[in-house]
Amino acid sequence: MSSIPPATPGARRPSNLLSPTSSVYRDTSYAPLNPSRLWQSHEPGDSPEDDRMGRLKNHFQSGSPGTAVNIDEDGIHPRITDNATPVEDSADTRIESALDEPSHHNLDAHTELLSNYNRSAGCGVKNCNHGTLSPRPSTQRSTISFDSQYKFGGRYEGAIGDGIGGSSSNTHGVFGDAVADGMLGGGNGGKRMSTTQWLAKRHGVRYLLYYIPFFKWISQYKWSYLQGDVIAALTMASFYIPMSLSYASNLGHIPPINGLYAFVFNPFVYGLLGSCPQMVVGPEAAGSLLVGSVVRGSVDSGFSGDDDDIMNARIAGVVTGMAGAIIFVAGLTRLGFLDSVLSRPFLRGFISAIGFVILADQLIPEMGLAQRAKEVGQVSHGSSVEKLVFLVTNVRYAHGLTCGVAFGSFAIIMVCRYVQRVRGGQPVDKQLTDVDYRELKKRLQPRFPSVAYIPDRFVVVVLSAVLTWKFGWHKQGLEILGNVESSTGSPFPFRWPFIPSHMRHVREAMSTSFLIALLGFFESSVAAKSLGGGEGKHGEGLQGMSLSANRELVALGVANLVGGCFMALPAFGGYGRSKVNASTGGRTPMSSIILSLITVICVLFLLPYFYYLPKGVLSAMVSVVAYSLIEECPHDIKFFIQIRGFSELALMFLIFAATIFYSLTLGVALGVGLSLLQVIRHATKPRIQILGKVPGTSDQFENAEDNPQGLEFIEGCLIVKVPEPLTFANTGDLKNRLRRLELYGTTAAHPALPRVRAEEHNRNVIFDVHGVTGLDGSGTQVLAEIVDNYVDRGVRVFFCRVPSLRSSVYKKFERSGIVTKCGGPGHFVKSVDEALTMTELESLELYYRDHPEEGGA
Repeated sequence: MSSIPPATPGARRPSNLLSPTSSVYRDTSYAPLNPSRLWQSHEPGDSPEDDRMGRLKNHFQSGSPGTAVNIDEDGIHPRITDNATPVEDSADTRIESALDEPSHHNLDAHTELLSNYNRSAGCGVKNCNHGTLSPRPSTQRSTISFDSQYKFGGRYEGAIGDGIGGSSSNTHGVFGDAVADGMLGGGNGGKRMSTTQWLAKRHGVRYLLYYIPFFKWISQYKWSYLQGDVIAALTMASFYIPMSLSYASNLGHIPPINGLYAFVFNPFVYGLLGSCPQMVVGPEAAGSLLVGSVVRGSVDSGFSGDDDDIMNARIAGVVTGMAGAIIFVAGLTRLGFLDSVLSRPFLRGFISAIGFVILADQLIPEMGLAQRAKEVGQVSHGSSVEKLVFLVTNVRYAHGLTCGVAFGSFAIIMVCRYVQRVRGGQPVDKQLTDVDYRELKKRLQPRFPSVAYIPDRFVVVVLSAVLTWKFGWHKQGLEILGNVESSTGSPFPFRWPFIPSHMRHVREAMSTSFLIALLGFFESSVAAKSLGGGEGKHGEGLQGMSLSANRELVALGVANLVGGCFMALPAFGGYGRSKVNASTGGRTPMSSIILSLITVICVLFLLPYFYYLPKGVLSAMVSVVAYSLIEECPHDIKFFIQIRGFSELALMFLIFAATIFYSLTLGVALGVGLSLLQVIRHATKPRIQILGKVPGTSDQFENAEDNPQGLEFIEGCLIVKVPEPLTFANTGDLKNRLRRLELYGTTAAHPALPRVRAEEHNRNVIFDVHGVTGLDGSGTQVLAEIVDNYVDRGVRVFFCRVPSLRSSVYKKFERSGIVTKCGGPGHFVKSVDEALTMTELESLELYYRDHPEEGGA
């Protein structure tokens, strides 16, 4: 706040205003390093009246021409002088000016260039049609209204309201225009028409191509795409059909054929509804292991048995169906941001723990100790540490042939994945000097592109089955897969997962299904974002396939709902599987549909050929996947150590330890709980800032807590910036945060400290609410109470940079009485600098009203 300079002897000063030389000002820790423009020196007049008028003239001489003020008994008011020229806002307005031309009788070197000046033209050129001051094009730049034929687009005026998200209807704000207009019958083509419906009606657009992408890409499909899609589908089938058998039998504890169902239905449904053309959905290790934990819990509770394949498959169908229902509802309600709820440390700690759990779990069948584990007791249901103890104490019972086949298969697959960087002490390639290992295919593929099509895991599976059949290893104690068939006798049994008899399983699986949905969507979103819309480098792929998190939720939800009806494992998009699809020629969702057809053929005709497949080989393939889950953990640990992120490291190790030493359930509960607490803590913390003026500027203000010694503080004014929407979540502690700014000038001070900021510096409170783009009922109520408190204490309240008068934020200000309580619309200004000017004007008005002897009216 600006101060009043010393007047004539005997004239009193306003008690609430301080000069730069006052002892109070010198004592405050908020003294500016450079004087603010609001209290620059003024020459005192010969009398109080002259002094008063001189100060007012000094204040307003910097204003625009034509402005002045009237000082009346009821206050200070701006007025327009007689010589002010009104500004016309019209396309026909022309700028006219007189041109003072030189004399022709006194031409010299400086003026003879003007001798050919044409006085009859505005710019000195004959036959010109320019303006007077400068040449301009004959046609001016046109401005076209929003509602015109030139298709500028924009928001429909009738759709703007006070509902959720600034919509005229809460239904549209929650579900979006398409769902509210189409499925819920909103809009009706009248005044409540949504923006999307209005634009679609004007331009002849329909939602069908957007929400069922099949109709979008099938019209662009070319025969040239078919070869790549078929090769990609065959390659993925050779990799992942054996993997799905492993996931079902070894992780999910359900019949192996139920793992194949995840490749029968889910890729087909996603191919019709998915928005990422090259992403392929299928079962994953983490989701399969979580399904297995629910099955194991049901066995422990007595609802099922280890050998009850039918009931275990039904439990898996319930878990898959619930995960699909959760993610489908999330898509309808536009919760595509849910993949950001879980923190990166939680995901890395939990996924690494899952990898460790899988490795420890698969060592038992890889060493041929599965029967021994059943004889000992609850080893299969114990923690990973208990399984490791069992392996150490029973290593002498390991089956040699099983160990050789399993560990040999694991070694072959790992060798195919990696090759050592140096050969004979010399680098193989200059590009490989920054890592110890590289994928073999990545090194060979530039020279031999066909190497990408070699299905190394399929080769291992086929060779192991052939060798087992040829040499009769199954007769020597090597466990084999045996007959792979449906437990019900039908190749594709249908059973609705949400029948009343399954309700007890629904209650037990609720939390696990939620986590499966969240983890699955997170991995799917990572894969979709990395692959994009499939346009290709030169636009040779599908065009117009825009990614949408909400449409992905709907597609994945429908796919898993269908899969749950056939008791399949949960299936989501996998980054590795999708990269295989893209690298082997898959360009369109047709590769997913072909993969489903290949799996159908496999279920109907090829199951007998899996009879001799060793279980140890399936376990080895799962162990390779488990290793891939762990191998990224050291990189993340190194990164968090580098940035001193010790809280993230603590969270990661806490979740890892809880999962390893106790159970997946505790790790899930702990990780989700801590992640949600972090989100809630971040959302409920007000981020208000106290602002200071940048020295040497008139209208630049910055956060004073970042640089308190380099900014100027304005006397009598507390400038508070609110950089975020105000909701019920972050306004609960807003009063306490504001109180700390009043007492200490910072929110970092402990409330036990005594006041360090003088009360006189809080006589005017200016709220910069440019960041308040949203305001709910609870936030409005808290803000109204804050304004009430300030007004009752005699503090003047100003708001600057408020959203437009048509915005829902300002309308809530009006309806709640905040505008009236502050002093009317005049206290809602465009900038902090203008608000400071208003505080000075009102202080002058109040001072001269209270001191008429100094010239007040």
